[in-house]
Amino acid sequence: MKIKDRFKERPIMCSVVISLVVGLILIVGENTICMIKGQRYNDLDTDIFIWPFFSIFFVYHFILTFIHIVSLFHIPKDIEWTKIVKRFEYITIVLGFLYTRLYIWLFDIKWNIEWYKQVKGIQLHQPIWTGGKFAFFFFGAIGIMGYVLLSSIKLEKMPPLIIVLSIAAMYIGIIECVIWCIQIFSKKYCLLCLFPLNYIIIAIKTVRYKISEWNTMELHHHYVYEGHPVLNYFSRKLTNATYWPTIAFVLLWPFMGIMICILALFGQTPDIIIKTWTETAEWRLSQQIAPPNLPDGLMMGHYLCTVAAMGHSRIVKPLRMGERHGYPIVVNRQLCIANAFEQIIEERMPLFHKWIRNLYDTYGFPVAKLIRTKGAADVVYFIMKPLEWFFLIVIYLCDTQPEKRIALQYLPKQCIKDS
Repeated sequence: MKIKDRFKERPIMCSVVISLVVGLILIVGENTICMIKGQRYNDLDTDIFIWPFFSIFFVYHFILTFIHIVSLFHIPKDIEWTKIVKRFEYITIVLGFLYTRLYIWLFDIKWNIEWYKQVKGIQLHQPIWTGGKFAFFFFGAIGIMGYVLLSSIKLEKMPPLIIVLSIAAMYIGIIECVIWCIQIFSKKYCLLCLFPLNYIIIAIKTVRYKISEWNTMELHHHYVYEGHPVLNYFSRKLTNATYWPTIAFVLLWPFMGIMICILALFGQTPDIIIKTWTETAEWRLSQQIAPPNLPDGLMMGHYLCTVAAMGHSRIVKPLRMGERHGYPIVVNRQLCIANAFEQIIEERMPLFHKWIRNLYDTYGFPVAKLIRTKGAADVVYFIMKPLEWFFLIVIYLCDTQPEKRIALQYLPKQCIKDS
């Protein structure tokens, strides 16, 4: 029996077996390369344990993607093959949600923690704003419903207008997937783009299949409206499958307007579509600056000036992200001046600096722990203003390049060396 026929007979089982074989090859290949280079590699027991999980939860996702890419460019003529492709589409959509949730957990992305709350270590804040999650899932559901409707109901039982509206619904899903990929994309998080990429391929493929199927059916005559040339014109266009993608694109915008009105009934504002992506931190479309991450198991290094930099941006005026103890922090001018002043005291009066640091560690950190809101951080910023001016005077009296010293505060060590 040919491989093609064997795959056709048991497509799901064959795809799983292929993923297991590919996973085994990748693991063995990686360990072989490490052994050749003299690097540390996993022992046999570890490989046997991780092999099936690696194959099913990572490799299989790529196998499904490969299947969809191939079926996008090669329309199956056999009805049985068409059913198999559709089966893989349903599997991809169901597993896609599970895979994405798994990847979010593995990458330590805190899905429910908003940008203004502190996270620990290398954790990241949510890529989708909590207030916009309803709209996000609502538009996602519209896209999935458009696909399910178009792929599951036979064309001869669907009015052309319903077909076009289903395509428009899938366009909404495609737009959301593209924005998600823009928001999330990087080398580290490319796995989170696999499911959206698969949906885009599936949507394009479904439209292509349906147009091909419509053209192979018996000739469709458009209904003639006596005395209504405009209706006759649209009737002719709707019965010509070639125009479906274009008509769907035109209908997409009023369709989106209706969806936004429906969201308004649930208390969602019209700008929710934009805020869903911008009311976040650390991602490509983010417009917020998150507070510095807490070191794992510790709460060190977050003092009054550091906390003050976390207030409202129009008041504390954050300049950039900096680095402290290997962790990113929000830096404003007040914080840079305070740290530059401490640096000068440490250089000129080390014993006095040690006493001041112990005093500040004793009382500054406990007070900083009480500051839990942006308003409280703003108050601390204003309280620290007189000290900031005093620190600045001392810096200008003691340093020949005071502004350079201030600018270098909290930069990565490599940047300081290069300067």
